[in-house]
Amino acid sequence: MLKAPDHQVAGHQAREGQLGPLVDDSGRFYKPLQNNGRGSKELAFYRSFFSDPRVPHHIRRFFPRFFGTLVVEASDGSGPQSHLVMEDLVSGLDRPSVADIKIGSRTWYPHAKEDYIAKCSKKDRETTSLTLGFRVSGLQIYDEDNEAATGGFWKQSKKQVQGFTAEDVRGTLRRFASSNPSAATAATADEEPDCAFAAVVYGGSGGILAQLLELKAWFEEQTIFHFYSASVLLLRGNGATEAARVKLVDFAHVFEGDGVIDHNFLGGLCSLIRFISEVLCGGSDGRPHPEKSSAAENGGQG
Repeated sequence: MLKAPDHQVAGHQAREGQLGPLVDDSGRFYKPLQNNGRGSKELAFYRSFFSDPRVPHHIRRFFPRFFGTLVVEASDGSGPQSHLVMEDLVSGLDRPSVADIKIGSRTWYPHAKEDYIAKCSKKDRETTSLTLGFRVSGLQIYDEDNEAATGGFWKQSKKQVQGFTAEDVRGTLRRFASSNPSAATAATADEEPDCAFAAVVYGGSGGILAQLLELKAWFEEQTIFHFYSASVLLLRGNGATEAARVKLVDFAHVFEGDGVIDHNFLGGLCSLIRFISEVLCGGSDGRPHPEKSSAAENGGQG
């Protein structure tokens, strides 16, 4: 039986009669094919990406597995509609913490219509996209200590997230690796996020930082694709007992690279790496130690 995802933090949601993605009990995610050519473009990307011999096998693990398309009843009650069928990225994670981070200082794509460029540029200016090269689009962080008050997750509204400053972004990345993510809010103003899970979530050979550095190494070389308005998902299970994961999603605006490095995406990815390095190397206070942050960004050598 298909249902609305419980842990979707950004994008169109299949609630209150709206068209949005669905999930089943077998670990699959059903995304409606978007109109205006976006759906067909994303479908074409998935079909080509996993069969393209130029894409290294170790890079493919950062992208959701793709199972084709299927016509199912749309969530808005409009009848049968074609959906992309892919891996449900939070399936199997116990009380997952999720951060959706849109990468790139420029989210509009070449040859887009003027009104679309104006709309995207306005949002890029009003969020941290233009200044940081990325912005937080949505998040939820499991909060065991305040389960009764928060419903089990620390979240921010869409409006709050859109108003994030660089310091808010830094604080959010600290909360993502903390056992007390609701600290330093109105109810707990005397506390600070403890970054108790930073070494496990962000550090180590299999942590988020190492995964992002692996992606960075590919983006420093790959000239196959240019990704506009795509997101990096950071995921972890309860208490960081399950391995943290990095995934790329949202490929309606992927274009051929034509032999040119995707500097827009690469720049945003490098900026995100710097922020996470600061959290990891700053310890419990989250304040960066420049010499340690530099070593972390270069794979721990320094």
